[in-house]
Amino acid sequence: MSHILVTGANGFVGRALCRALVDGGHAVTGVVRHAGGFIDGVQEWAAGGNNFSDLAGAWPQGLNPDCVVHLAARVHVLRDEAANPYAAFRATNVEGALRVAQAVHRNGTRRFVFVSSIKAVAETDSGCPLREDDPAFPQDAYGRSKFEAEQALIRFGSETGLDVVIVRPPLVYGPEVRANFLRLMDSVWKGVPLPLAAVGARRSLVYVDNLADALVHCATDPRATNKCFHVADSNDPTVTELARALGKHLQKPARLFPLPTSWLRLAGRMTHRSPQVERLIGDLRVDTTRIRAVLGWYPPYSTDDGLAATARWYRSTH
Repeated sequence: MSHILVTGANGFVGRALCRALVDGGHAVTGVVRHAGGFIDGVQEWAAGGNNFSDLAGAWPQGLNPDCVVHLAARVHVLRDEAANPYAAFRATNVEGALRVAQAVHRNGTRRFVFVSSIKAVAETDSGCPLREDDPAFPQDAYGRSKFEAEQALIRFGSETGLDVVIVRPPLVYGPEVRANFLRLMDSVWKGVPLPLAAVGARRSLVYVDNLADALVHCATDPRATNKCFHVADSNDPTVTELARALGKHLQKPARLFPLPTSWLRLAGRMTHRSPQVERLIGDLRVDTTRIRAVLGWYPPYSTDDGLAATARWYRSTH
């Protein structure tokens, strides 16, 4: 079995990944800025410093992981209060990621798995599911920072021989989810009428335990060497289907009514929320052919399984 080092190990995806690795018999070291929040079986390393600035110097003697999975990131936020959002995203997502890659290469690690985002490629699919080799047109500071990080890491890997594997998930959901997905659940739970009954856009999602399983494969399978993979659940629900499925599992039927997409776009312009509206009414499907063909990976859980688990967690907190 392998020894895997995980940055951001006590975060939403990090905890699911550490659990999957431990359950698979792997040794796991979790790197975080602040101690605590680990699952049983994970060796903790609280590495201080801003954006991993002192990671190389603080590297523990005898720590020789086979692979590092880099999850730590500045994530997409709806109301960014940074004076220069792109500079803030770049400092963490580009410069921080590169520092981690440099530190692990210096200490002899062979593989670096970078968890990027489908937003590094696009916000919508323009009629065809997004493939790994599609031209990248990131639309916001977060997406641009992830794409720039990918390019910097690929260059570093080609110069040093470090095996860089890139994984691009779409929206990740599951127990303890936050942001827009949690807001949708809140609205369904409270019975808020939602103008989503006529939205036919299909959006790829990935259940957090499916993503964790894919990352285990990317960290340990020799066939993943220097490749980029898109990861998602097996089906792409419409926004309407997603809301109704959440209502079913929350045992609070979603209250949906139809509103033309042109009206939704107008409402977005009037409220200065056009990007959020476009994410609701535009298709964003992810092609997962490559990871299935190369690694033989298929999601172990259905979307309905994932939504049911997420709803159980939500109900337990309300």
